[in-house]
Amino acid sequence: MSDNRQRDTGSSKERANRTIAVACAAGFASMIGVAYASVPLYQIFCQVTGYGGTTQRVTQYSDTVLDRTIKVRFDANAAASLPWEFKPLQREVTLKLGETTKILYQARNLFAQPNSGRATFNVTPQAAGAYFNKVECFCFTDTTLEPGETLDMPVVFYVDPDIVNSEELANIGTITLSYTFFPVETEQPVAATTGRKAVTNISGG
Repeated sequence: MSDNRQRDTGSSKERANRTIAVACAAGFASMIGVAYASVPLYQIFCQVTGYGGTTQRVTQYSDTVLDRTIKVRFDANAAASLPWEFKPLQREVTLKLGETTKILYQARNLFAQPNSGRATFNVTPQAAGAYFNKVECFCFTDTTLEPGETLDMPVVFYVDPDIVNSEELANIGTITLSYTFFPVETEQPVAATTGRKAVTNISGG
């Protein structure tokens, strides 16, 4: 009888150990899954909240325009490993809150071979990201330029009038929109670039 109790006790311990091992393995797998998912989830979080100076993507223009104006400055950078000249064609604009505006950035491939880049962006002050709404932009899109090719890239945006209700930003006078292009390795051109023209007409802008 004693031997049977010992065997039962041993079996229970083995089952408990197996349960703990399975739980640990599941927890470890979950942690790995969260780690892999954290980057896109963080990007979505930033786009929704404006955290970290991330601007908002919208599909329609503002239906409210205030008399108050704000200045928006434009900054451009290209990674040292990307042989492009990249710049805004306008250094700054002054617009009304809620007014839809279009500006152009320009990129030129200085290299003797086609190469591709992808732009990231942010605004400063960072808290203004939640109120900086872009209707059209070239960010997070792979762009391939032929040797010596120049491309104008539009950005259509407005500053949400609700910014006046933010205690932190109520008296802000200037927002800076900054883009940085990084190289992208592609086996084939992302899209044909010959004959491309920048969009020049928008409704309401």
